[in-house]
Amino acid sequence: MKIARALVFWCFAVVVPFHLAAQTKTLDMYVIDVEGGNATLFVSPTGESLLIDAGNAGNQAARDGARIAEAMNAAGVKQIDHLIVTHWHGDHYGAVAEVAAQFPVREFIDHGPNVQPGAGPDAFIKDVYTPLAAKAKHTVAKPGDKISMTGVDIRVVASAGQMIQKPLPGAGKPNPYCADFKPAEANMEDPMSVAVHVTYGKFRTVHLGDLSKNEEFKLMCPNNLLGTVDAFLGLHHGVGSSNSPVMVHALHARAAIMNNGTRKGGDPETMKTIHSAPGLEDLWQLHFSTLSGQEYTVPGMFIANTTDAPQAMPIDPAAAPAPGPGAPPPPAHNGKAYWIKVSAQPNGTFTVTNARNGFSKTYVPGT
Repeated sequence: MKIARALVFWCFAVVVPFHLAAQTKTLDMYVIDVEGGNATLFVSPTGESLLIDAGNAGNQAARDGARIAEAMNAAGVKQIDHLIVTHWHGDHYGAVAEVAAQFPVREFIDHGPNVQPGAGPDAFIKDVYTPLAAKAKHTVAKPGDKISMTGVDIRVVASAGQMIQKPLPGAGKPNPYCADFKPAEANMEDPMSVAVHVTYGKFRTVHLGDLSKNEEFKLMCPNNLLGTVDAFLGLHHGVGSSNSPVMVHALHARAAIMNNGTRKGGDPETMKTIHSAPGLEDLWQLHFSTLSGQEYTVPGMFIANTTDAPQAMPIDPAAAPAPGPGAPPPPAHNGKAYWIKVSAQPNGTFTVTNARNGFSKTYVPGT
């Protein structure tokens, strides 16, 4: 009898930890530093992967491809199940070839033809992207499409300038911020971005590519078609052509992770909108922003990369250099780079971790 009781106790002791471990598997998101571009990796509890964008083109492609590969290796990813190129700008498609040379890509997803003609993107699509996509599944995304990932609901909410027409489950309430909306100018490709909404149990997040304010309005007004989220990823680098209160305030995120560069994003208009967002507890950034100055920046423990930060952050926000051939180059940062990682549990709890300093914060529903 004593032996039988001991066996029962041993089995219970073994089974319970494995059972609990199954309950605490996480959806992991790596916001990878590609110097003011975009590369965001999603890894499901089953090991399936979605990579949204692939960093910068030109002489930065090898660097950004290596940084993406480092995150994928850390996550144990052996292949890319889905690769979204949100739109045809070089800071989003840049290292697709470098990444595809190291990891098999099962599906390429984009919004369709480039609508902002340019020698760089047009040559990339013709000579690089089309041949790669021909060897795998190629999908032109449409609003309402679902991207397959076991246990995770990934829905396309915008693509090629078109938006979902019906609210997502639990969404659809009138948006009180619409009355004060101010339209903004944008280039031709940003509004074409493939934007996705991701649900894992009770956890919700969005990555909207570089959707501009006018497209944000279409998604959020007069009714909020997305509802609220727990974490807001990307924020179009924190630039002023996006990040209207109709989006940032209505999403009511508890944490936002901004893929900015030292001199790209974090401008005062955007920072005021983010820091005044109802319910927002923390803004996490990939870089310090000289455009924010000390006036609008966040504490260093929330910033992943400091290598190219100024020795003394100016108190007042710095003006962005005028665009054009005479503009000074951005600070070079080709050494060690750090990501920000979000790990979400199905009960809605999620933890954000700064890979540079190990600082993390856990956000628990209802607290």
